[in-house]
Amino acid sequence: MRTLELLPDEATEARVRRVWARLAELGMPSLAGHRHATNRPHLTLTTTPELPWDVRPSLAEALSVLPLPLRLEGTLRFEGRTSVLAWRVAPDAGPAALQRRLWELLPGAGNPLFEPERWVPHISLGRTRSGAGSWPAELLPAELSEPWEGTFTAARSYDTESRTVERLP
Repeated sequence: MRTLELLPDEATEARVRRVWARLAELGMPSLAGHRHATNRPHLTLTTTPELPWDVRPSLAEALSVLPLPLRLEGTLRFEGRTSVLAWRVAPDAGPAALQRRLWELLPGAGNPLFEPERWVPHISLGRTRSGAGSWPAELLPAELSEPWEGTFTAARSYDTESRTVERLP
């Protein structure tokens, strides 16, 4: 499986990493503990079983809109087999249009969570299998309640099988 992701500017990445570290310091599940070299803050636009070569020129054209605005505001929680705490990426026409375009370029991508009408833009902060209550609201770092303006500056694809990343044009 491959992901297509947007990467934030350096200041936004540093801010997210500080929140990861603060969650870990407080004993809460955090992506700070995920030590793989490819772990970095990102916004997943879609997934696909493969990234065919014939799609790459159209993909490069779609990504030529970068940089795009980024606004973080509030938190989200996703519950399922895995519970996720995330920083909400405010809906913006630029990233939403790009996400829709990539979805259209990669028909059969398959994961219904990335259908443009269902897609929930976010940057993950922590995940756990232990369920609700892992992130008590009163203990969350103050930064999470303060809006943050930044920029998506680059794109990449992560290959879940080889655990490698490919920088996208």
